[in-house]
Amino acid sequence: MCVVLLIITCTIVTAFKPLPLTTKGLKDYYQNYFPIGVAVTPHDLTGANRELVLNQFNSVTAENAMKMGPIHPTENEYNWKIGDSIATFARNNHLKMRGHCLVWYSQTPRWLFKDEQGNTVTKEVLLGRLKEHIHTVVNHYKKDIYAWDVVNEVIADDSTYFRNSQLYKIAGEDFVEMAFRYAHEADPKARLFYNDYNTEQPKKRDKIYKMLKALLAKGVPIHGVGLQGHWSLSQPSRSELEKSITMFASLGLDIQITELDVSVYAGNQGGQLIQNAAQNAKAEFTPEMESRQLEQYKMIFEVLRKYKKNITGVTFWNLSDRYTWLDGRGKKNYPLLFDTELKPKKAFYEVTKF
Repeated sequence: MCVVLLIITCTIVTAFKPLPLTTKGLKDYYQNYFPIGVAVTPHDLTGANRELVLNQFNSVTAENAMKMGPIHPTENEYNWKIGDSIATFARNNHLKMRGHCLVWYSQTPRWLFKDEQGNTVTKEVLLGRLKEHIHTVVNHYKKDIYAWDVVNEVIADDSTYFRNSQLYKIAGEDFVEMAFRYAHEADPKARLFYNDYNTEQPKKRDKIYKMLKALLAKGVPIHGVGLQGHWSLSQPSRSELEKSITMFASLGLDIQITELDVSVYAGNQGGQLIQNAAQNAKAEFTPEMESRQLEQYKMIFEVLRKYKKNITGVTFWNLSDRYTWLDGRGKKNYPLLFDTELKPKKAFYEVTKF
């Protein structure tokens, strides 16, 4: 009697053993198309997050650790610890790694623009400091990083041409050219990208195209353009996305989607960290949001597969809906392919069904 009960019990336990959610990752579905990456923090290198990264992706980007503010907070100080931990993780697990980013108007420390008396530095001093920063960082990660977002977001969203940043006020347009030249000097093998958002909006797209065409005509070593991909349920349209890819590809540039997410709210470019977790937890991922997001992701990846000869990488900006840079403003966002429990959403199966 005891033997029979033991067998029955074992059978029941076996029958209800959870099955794997998926035996293939995004990287496996797209192995004949392009690398699939994700922006990570140190938290993503441990536990369940780590397993999800390794199961789904074959490329990583440091979300914040390699930006100038975190990595070079004072003129004579470099903080390598977090960036090195991500680079080591990538190396040990045979993942490709993108660098983000060398020059950006935001998260830039004050010392870059001021002398010891607090006065604004000259153009020559600023360019000299940029050169030292770029050479140091690029050389430090030379063996790990195959591509850099060299310059980030210099084109204005309004009717003006260049963003009126402190970089532009001091150095004019020249800092863009010189940043690429410095990066190429430091690592001639690295693929160098200009990276920006709203690249599918005609007016901004045209200005970015104009800038890149002029730089290429001068022999500036630019190899690609990063379409950030901070998109929404309704933007971009298929036609505008295709137009952007074909326009930039016509310059002979590689195209990468560098910071992909699909916000469930309109106008969420420029998100903020969660300010009130309890308030954010009340925001729901509704069936309508789910359906519209699914269709948008489906369209995006249909276009990317269509232009696979031009696309050399796709990187999601954050791992799952558990944490995203878009959380905040009183709302929890749900912009990614994995939910708050790290499980694939319906959109995941849509982008892998081809």
